[in-house]
Amino acid sequence: MNKDEKTLLVSAIEEGTVIDHITQGKALKIISLLNILKSDKQVTIGLNLFSQKMQRKDLIKIENRFLTEEEVQKIALFAPLATINIIRRFAIEKKMNAYLPLFAIGILVCPNRLCISRMDVLSHFTVEEHKSEISFHCKYCEKTFKREEIE
Repeated sequence: MNKDEKTLLVSAIEEGTVIDHITQGKALKIISLLNILKSDKQVTIGLNLFSQKMQRKDLIKIENRFLTEEEVQKIALFAPLATINIIRRFAIEKKMNAYLPLFAIGILVCPNRLCISRMDVLSHFTVEEHKSEISFHCKYCEKTFKREEIE
């Protein structure tokens, strides 16, 4: 195959959502976050796919499911470069970039083992972004964590 030929590695969908440019290794976390396994929707997952933009990326295609704004914000917590494509009749109808929410409530686990949010209450973080560095400030233990430190 020459460099001008393209191969479709993942089949197209007629209706649904494609989450592209997911940070490598985060697709399974996003599937869990969106409760996709509890639905009857057909899902295609691509892991460690080649990307000119990111070198390697993950990809999720969900047939006949369209994401809410809240779900798009949740995705950004784990895949800040993600693009969400709404597909209708095999064509992109709408393209959205993931964007960070102001707060992450009940989504992340506080790395502080002594934090009360690990036992009795939903976690609650303020999402902070400074010079493209993202951190999370826990409401309960009042500690701030880098993206890499938190799940």
